[in-house]
Amino acid sequence: MTEVGLNQNEFVVDAPDLNPGKVKLSWFAITDVGYRREVNEDSYVTTPPVFAVADGMGGHSAGDVASAAVVRRLGQLGGTPTVCRNDIDAALSQAVEDIEVNAGDSDLGTGTTVTGIALANHDQTLLWDCFNIGDSRVYQYFEGALSQITVDHSVVQHLIDTGSITPEEAETHPHSNVITRAVGFNEEPIPDYVQLALVEGQRLLICSDGLTKELTDHGIEHFLGVAETPEQAARELLAQALSNSGRDNVTIVVVDVVSAEYAPAEDTYTGISLL
Repeated sequence: MTEVGLNQNEFVVDAPDLNPGKVKLSWFAITDVGYRREVNEDSYVTTPPVFAVADGMGGHSAGDVASAAVVRRLGQLGGTPTVCRNDIDAALSQAVEDIEVNAGDSDLGTGTTVTGIALANHDQTLLWDCFNIGDSRVYQYFEGALSQITVDHSVVQHLIDTGSITPEEAETHPHSNVITRAVGFNEEPIPDYVQLALVEGQRLLICSDGLTKELTDHGIEHFLGVAETPEQAARELLAQALSNSGRDNVTIVVVDVVSAEYAPAEDTYTGISLL
């Protein structure tokens, strides 16, 4: 388990050339080994403009090496107002090289999921780029409603997409842990990206499947909604996942957009003239 970055109650992003030009963020990250695993193979990074969770696989310390490589490389992108997709792609490719050097021999191979959000500049607008490889997830909670932003790269998601099984059947499917895309295994990482508007009052959840195995979307929505702060939300979600059996490592990052300052609309000429 590797943690990159610190929790923050108030962090201001200044991007004067963009709109919004000033954004205040608050976030809290937490991870737990759970009750049935010997090692926590999850890792996370919270270094603006990047927030991400990685869920390692490969057995014992190998998965931890893989997830650590990802968050460390993503953490190196911190310190600027925004980051571009090419930089994220390059960081993930470098992480694959790190994994190959440091993971050693593993009969199962070594890799990790990764999912996260990054502040990005799109046509002079400050927004979120959400990215993922594997079955860790990004959710948005806004105005009382929960939305899953990322789409799992997994066998059961493929079966759902093709209509072979229902989402309810997926929860108990024997291949529920099998993913179809990962960072590692000597392959080039290929993340999916989704652009998401940055809105004041928005709450974003980034989590490993140790949470989503134990809580339904309805439960996640409830606990994100009743918590006043990211810390309260993250701690309550973790407590609920553990009380529901805690079968896997659980990692949770909650990010709030506390405020967003937009430039005033420019005055426009009406085109009316008096003769």
